[in-house]
Amino acid sequence: LPDLRLLRLRHDNIQIIEDMALQGLPALRTLDLSHNPLLSVAAGAFAGVPLLRTLQLNQALLAAPLEEQLALALRNLSLRRLELAGNALRALPAALLPAGLEELDLRNNSLQRLTAAELRSLEAPGLRGLRFTLGANPLSCDCALRPFLAWLRVTAARLPDARSLHCAGPPPLRGATLLHLRPEGLACAATEGGEPGQLETASYVFFGIVLALIGIVFLMVLYLNRRGIKRWLHNLREACRDQMEGYHYRYEQDADPRRASAIGTP
Repeated sequence: LPDLRLLRLRHDNIQIIEDMALQGLPALRTLDLSHNPLLSVAAGAFAGVPLLRTLQLNQALLAAPLEEQLALALRNLSLRRLELAGNALRALPAALLPAGLEELDLRNNSLQRLTAAELRSLEAPGLRGLRFTLGANPLSCDCALRPFLAWLRVTAARLPDARSLHCAGPPPLRGATLLHLRPEGLACAATEGGEPGQLETASYVFFGIVLALIGIVFLMVLYLNRRGIKRWLHNLREACRDQMEGYHYRYEQDADPRRASAIGTP
């Protein structure tokens, strides 16, 4: 099949792609391996298809973490389109983005946001023309999303589905259109299992450390002045004892019947 340009292998239960598995297909330009439970991809898996431009791996990376293996297998290709929809990805697979990539499908994954570091990787010289889709991802519209939202407002043309992106949380913003929000309006409220709330936690930790330092300083002051404190306590005890003796003496005088009769006789 030296002239084959399109090969679809969907739902074929393919688990392993060995070296030179596609040998004999020098004209192949589009390969669809979607919906296969891939477990292993050899470094030379695509060595026989130097003209491959479109690779579809939708719901094919769920069985095992293959990012490093795929990065090696794709290193010598000049891909123009990569489809990774439905793979439960929680971060941008930067290692799988070769220079010159033009289209990336990241729909229906588990992305809550794109971090500042991930956004910087998208500004690499070989990826500035990349367009990608993010629909059906559970975007968390909290303060951690601010870098992405600010970036999106400037480069919305790079996301064809930007206008259809909605918040999955927190509850007050669930369903809100992403482009209708302002970065400064995203709060760092505590949510279940997410990064929001870390600022508040850090504040409590800092406050605890300050209190501990104050306590240590106080104990050191007490230790260094232990003799003076002991002397002060001794003086206080003597003063209290003198005062109590005075009260006791006056009480005895008042209780003496002879003194009382003498005072009462005209």
